[in-house]
Amino acid sequence: MSSASPGIEPAGTPTITGTASGKRVLLAKPRGYCAGVDRAVIAVEKALEVYGAPVYVRKEIVHNKHVVETLRERGAIFVDETSEVPEGALVVFSAHGVSPMVHQEAADRNLRTIDATCPLVTKVHKEVNRFAKDDYDILLIGHEGHEEVEGTAGEAPDKVQLVDKAEDVDKVEVRDPSKVIWLSQTTLSVDETMERVDQLRERFPGLADPPSDDICYATTNRQVAVKAMAAECDLVLVVGSTNSSNSKRLVEVALKAGARASYLVDFAHEVDEAWLSGVTTVGVTSGASVPDELVMELLAWLAERGYGDVNEVTTANEKITFAPPKELRKV
Repeated sequence: MSSASPGIEPAGTPTITGTASGKRVLLAKPRGYCAGVDRAVIAVEKALEVYGAPVYVRKEIVHNKHVVETLRERGAIFVDETSEVPEGALVVFSAHGVSPMVHQEAADRNLRTIDATCPLVTKVHKEVNRFAKDDYDILLIGHEGHEEVEGTAGEAPDKVQLVDKAEDVDKVEVRDPSKVIWLSQTTLSVDETMERVDQLRERFPGLADPPSDDICYATTNRQVAVKAMAAECDLVLVVGSTNSSNSKRLVEVALKAGARASYLVDFAHEVDEAWLSGVTTVGVTSGASVPDELVMELLAWLAERGYGDVNEVTTANEKITFAPPKELRKV
């Protein structure tokens, strides 16, 4: 998989400073909101501003407790299915994307829709359609039950097989080994994904690669930043929610890259002070659906406990932005 992404400036080799004996924090950059999350959250905020409450949102707009609760307080109503939305009402589809079946259900109920699907997820949907039309078997690497996976597989359910765990590789059946391609959920660990690809390729040597990287730039960049600092850290704290795939992957990446311990927390008050016992260096990062204010609150919490020396570890500078959903561009 290529390392370059449009709108990303490499930052060169990160320099990690700070005294060896004093308490310090290594703060990963990039961290937090990606362009797709920013676009989706703004879409709900704009819909509330233009159309007024309530605005319905199918599933969580992004996987973050704080963001969801903040929007709920402003008048957003989160539902699991379009059938829960009153006929003719306005519904926003989350950043994770939905299947054609969901679009049809919304049309059948005369719902007004705003599609806040991340453009990078939409890209994978288009790849599914393209290869399904060419009669490929599509092996989708992703986590079973994740909303993005459900939406992507729903583009061509008869052609897509989900590969989640290693044991799933042996269950795959294809019609023509020369017409098989792998695609992936956008928020996976790069290393774990390529591990799965290698396993699939042992079974299917002719396995084709996606036309471009499916794992999104933000997921990759946040993992690279964690890898750059993890070996220096006694503890890595990842700010993010338990249903956020990319946030959970950051914990795994930190441990694999040499951090002595790593935990996922939504808020600073969730940190167990016992985790700081014997800790000199704390690494801090956040998932792609986390507003930076939550990271700043964690830094303040750590400073109160002697970790006031903060060094930013920068591995890339992100400049990507996405246009609003087409339904909101004219308003």
